[in-house]
Amino acid sequence: MSGICGWFGYGDSHSSNAALLQRMSAPIRAHLAIRTELWAEATAAIACTGSAKSTLFYRDGRFCVAVSGVPFIPGYTAATGTLPKAIGELLFARGVFALDQICGDFALCYIDFERGRVVLAVDRNAVHSLAYTITGNALIFSTNQQCINIHPQVSVRVDNQAIYNYVYFHMVPGPRTAYQGQSRLGPGQYLEFADGKGRVGAYWKNSFQEEESGAFPQLKDQFMSALRAGVRDSAGAANCGAFLSGGTDSSTVAGLLTQLQGSAAQTYSIGFSAQGYDEMEYARIAVRHFKTDHHEYYVTADDIVEAVPAIAAVYDQPFGNSSAVPTYFCAKLAREDGRERILGGDGGDELFGGNERYAKQRVFEHYHMLPGLLRSAIIEPSSALLPDALTPLRKVRRYIEQARIPMPERLQTYNLLEQFGAEQVFERDFLQVIDRGEPLRLQEQVYHGTNARSLINKMLAFDHQFTLADNDLPKVTKMCELAGIDVAFPLLHDDVVAFAARLAPGLKLKGNRLRYFFKEALRDFLPGEIITKQKHGFGLPFGPWLQEHKGLQALVGDTLGSLTKRGIVRPAFLHELTAAKVAQHPGYFGTMVWVLMMLELWFQQRPAR
Repeated sequence: MSGICGWFGYGDSHSSNAALLQRMSAPIRAHLAIRTELWAEATAAIACTGSAKSTLFYRDGRFCVAVSGVPFIPGYTAATGTLPKAIGELLFARGVFALDQICGDFALCYIDFERGRVVLAVDRNAVHSLAYTITGNALIFSTNQQCINIHPQVSVRVDNQAIYNYVYFHMVPGPRTAYQGQSRLGPGQYLEFADGKGRVGAYWKNSFQEEESGAFPQLKDQFMSALRAGVRDSAGAANCGAFLSGGTDSSTVAGLLTQLQGSAAQTYSIGFSAQGYDEMEYARIAVRHFKTDHHEYYVTADDIVEAVPAIAAVYDQPFGNSSAVPTYFCAKLAREDGRERILGGDGGDELFGGNERYAKQRVFEHYHMLPGLLRSAIIEPSSALLPDALTPLRKVRRYIEQARIPMPERLQTYNLLEQFGAEQVFERDFLQVIDRGEPLRLQEQVYHGTNARSLINKMLAFDHQFTLADNDLPKVTKMCELAGIDVAFPLLHDDVVAFAARLAPGLKLKGNRLRYFFKEALRDFLPGEIITKQKHGFGLPFGPWLQEHKGLQALVGDTLGSLTKRGIVRPAFLHELTAAKVAQHPGYFGTMVWVLMMLELWFQQRPAR
């Protein structure tokens, strides 16, 4: 693991900047097996921290480069100089147009001394987060926002719009952050800063090819080659293990890692002693099939009570995905077993069409194939008259009601905030400063901003942003950071992403068959039970446990009691949620309890200024 922080256009002297840089980089160094490169002069400073293998820093009279992550340049060899120097030479010669030559996962800062210019950039999936603020004529940046908040030039104020967006999405989607005036880069984006002004652009954007892709045998060979490259480059020379949930993605990674190493891969799984939540048996099927050296841990309600304050604190924004808990304990298990790096299976669903909603939304799209006049003049008026008493007719009416909603708004049909109503959840004064239309506009920008024509590819582009970059990747990277272990994502390797983009839509979703090509191509590699299983993952039985565990009840009571004093959420809503709603449907309404509990814990863990 590694991180960077620093600034350009601010400072009094080399010594004062160096002292400030030491304080700013402390939050990064707190989580890393540390080696630090520090450079400071009167107007600029950079800290690059991490292990000896991951710290990438170079400076000469022309430019300075700091890089976190595991970047690579195709064709690069050490004989031509160090990798950060090679990156700097590219940027010095071509500016931001050179960024598309840098592959892998990374966050970087490049300072061009001759031209007085700075470039910040992150990788094509935003595996590494990079936040920044421009204040006065200074650019301040970091992979950890706590570092930015330490800088004396920065006024730390929570952004109420970000809090509203968090309750809507259960995370804060970019480019916003939880703080006013601070933004973060999205997948394949850069910031170019000069003369006190910044400009954000995209050096890469996924471009879908929607024609037929070729014969299946050739496609399978290309696919397997890309997968093997992803596992090989992600593992590197590290002492490596793999998450194993028993799904197709993690099982594929574990199997390929075993092949690559020529010996049993070290695999790690989490289970729950709760009906309907434990999928350990599928992980064990993969273990027996690939003969991995397997390690298991069963998460308990006591673990949640102990871990969630630290989990809330490590995130730059409030973060409400409860599967962060099992992810943390799985990463912790691997670290305690001596692993330096763990491979995650994230990305397969969002590249190859594996989420249930893809098939569901395709069913709704059939409605729009009917003539518009037939829908508006006959079907929709008639559906309003269908009686509620007869279940089949009620289902027809509900189908028409949902199908009428355009995409991507239709994806939020079951959104918890929409179900409750913002007026019921939030205090009136809080809502007066909120733009309630922003969440939908963000979704429309992404959904309609792709070159894709097919429904499945539009949804994949949508999920690349909201499910991967804003949710799943921060979940895993931050939990691995907290556990003290590096993480990489073989299925998000550039070769795999490029292959998926040129795969025909009908090979991703064939009828209602999810991940059609992915599963067919791996049918002779994965166990049959895993090919045919329903998706589950590391879901947390928080709602059911909340009904019976006194420690969780006390944690929730104390936390939500504190939240009522912040003037954000209505106390009456919190009372109804915990006293009545959760008991009606623990899994569904327990999610809102978790989201609001993590919001308050994040507030409590924010460092004082």
